[in-house]
Amino acid sequence: MAKPVVFIPSKIPEEEKVLRFLEEFAEVDYRDEEEMLDEEVFYEGLQRASGLMIYSRNKIRSHVLDRAPLLKAVCNIAVGYDNLDLNELTRRGIAATNTPDVLTETTADLAFSLVLASGRRLAEADHFVKSGGWNGWLPSLMLGKDVHGATLGIIGYGRIGSAIARRAKGFNMNILYNNLVREERDEQELGIQFVPVEELLQRSDFVLVQVPLTPQTEKMISDKQFGLMKKDAYFINASRGGVVDEAALIRALQEKQIAGAGLDVFEHEPIDKTHPFLSMPNVVTLPHIGSATWQTRAKMAMKAAENMAAILQGRRPVNLVNPNVWTVKDGTVQ
Repeated sequence: MAKPVVFIPSKIPEEEKVLRFLEEFAEVDYRDEEEMLDEEVFYEGLQRASGLMIYSRNKIRSHVLDRAPLLKAVCNIAVGYDNLDLNELTRRGIAATNTPDVLTETTADLAFSLVLASGRRLAEADHFVKSGGWNGWLPSLMLGKDVHGATLGIIGYGRIGSAIARRAKGFNMNILYNNLVREERDEQELGIQFVPVEELLQRSDFVLVQVPLTPQTEKMISDKQFGLMKKDAYFINASRGGVVDEAALIRALQEKQIAGAGLDVFEHEPIDKTHPFLSMPNVVTLPHIGSATWQTRAKMAMKAAENMAAILQGRRPVNLVNPNVWTVKDGTVQ
């Protein structure tokens, strides 16, 4: 009996280890490519695929699935899965998974780095030196905002939010949070305080959003929210660009409603070269690198492979994100 085909259209770290694992139960069509495949080449790979392992840059919608008649599994190498049309995948009986947990600490490192970089104007200062602008020490040169002892407000308090709070605690920050559910353990252990979003925005020196992109969270941060923030506060986003109304953020920055922003994600990626953010020295712009370390990306790829193995071998994967799809009959996913 022929093995199912697993299609991996992008380069993955520690590929030999992951490929060896997959090859025990599948034929692997692996493309060692940094850039996205040409659309027709991608579709060609989909034709034979029972499983697809992808990063979140690949958008899986109905027209893509029409080109994948054998597909049973889509395994995201990411914790977010807004790139997947879950309703359509479920309707077609295709299981979808993500890779939580393994990137929590790495992403929290990056998010808290944006707090430091924004408050202390690190990117602006680096550019200042490299562009030849530094002619000597001045009393007011690159004055920023203290991070230690400041108030950090975290909107969306899951695994990553908790990891960020633990880092902030080391800087003796006052931590406010808002979430769908109370995190009483962290309230006791870290001294964090649950408050309404409006109060969080009004009191925080740094506002950090860490929510998934869903229809409910899309553009949840807009003019009203920026209007409540302190004029010397910074806005930080390392979750998904779509949770912020970018036009509103641009207005808030241009009108000096807030002091600056630190962004790892954007509404449209890659960001357009003419985007206003790129001409704003008080905005730190990163190329969506929250989980970008060798160690973490390798763990993510292996977790995706383990999810793939479970699905194609008729077992419920640990990280299933569309559970309604899962019924098992005669050892196969139906």
